[in-house]
Amino acid sequence: MSTSKHKADQERRDEALRAIDRAQAESETVVGSTFVRMADRARDHMSAADKDADDHIEVWGTRIGRSLGLMFAIGLVIYLTVTYL
Repeated sequence: MSTSKHKADQERRDEALRAIDRAQAESETVVGSTFVRMADRARDHMSAADKDADDHIEVWGTRIGRSLGLMFAIGLVIYLTVTYL
């Protein structure tokens, strides 16, 4: 009787470990793909991928404007942090 109980416990333990492994693999995939997708969107946004590639003035103007906007936002966060914290 003891061996069958031990065998059943071992099977339950093995199944639980497989379920944990599956959950970890799926969560890494979701988190990893989300991070990659966000990085790709940021890269495309900053490189003006949404603008007409034939209009070089518009592309460079968009890149410069978005870069200045990012620097302004970072500077504002630093200023507010130093001033109010």
